[in-house]
Amino acid sequence: MAPTAVNPPRGSVLVLVGPSGVGKGTVIAQLRRRFPSVWCSVSATTREPRPGERDGEHYFFITPERFTELVDSGGMLEWAWVHETERYGTPREPVEERLAAGLPVVLEIDLQGARQVRETMPEAHFVFLAPPSRAELEARLRGRETESAQEIERRLRTAEVELDAIDEFDHVVVNDTVDSAATQLAHVLGLIQ
Repeated sequence: MAPTAVNPPRGSVLVLVGPSGVGKGTVIAQLRRRFPSVWCSVSATTREPRPGERDGEHYFFITPERFTELVDSGGMLEWAWVHETERYGTPREPVEERLAAGLPVVLEIDLQGARQVRETMPEAHFVFLAPPSRAELEARLRGRETESAQEIERRLRTAEVELDAIDEFDHVVVNDTVDSAATQLAHVLGLIQ
């Protein structure tokens, strides 16, 4: 008798949203240090690379025309205008490949993108990474000293919209410490009990 084929387990998706300056990248880096099997999607963007950013590692830097082609062909899992200036999106194919291999996937995206993913992947875990307080978020943004005062104000306005949508998420994780936040994300992904 021939052995029956067993489908490998499909990975799970965690959609992580939070305001600029809340520490999404830092928390994901800690999660990946502790759980190297976690794969974080690489977004595509139409903006120019910043100093030190490498194509395919930090972002896929593509032309507006190529971005439009991917959107029109269904090659983007989600996409949005971010800060009203550039388009960002998650290429579908790499995500589907990791899920089919049974790997846990983290999508670090904005609120618009999360809403799109909810339509196509309602089984995903939707997590809002929140600051301990609005005052702490503003202090973190100003403390980075990477944006102009005008840019900080714009990011704070965007943060208010995002914080107002917190009830749309399955889980809220407060980033009071990076290790605690990473542990909570690991629980959501089922990596620890």
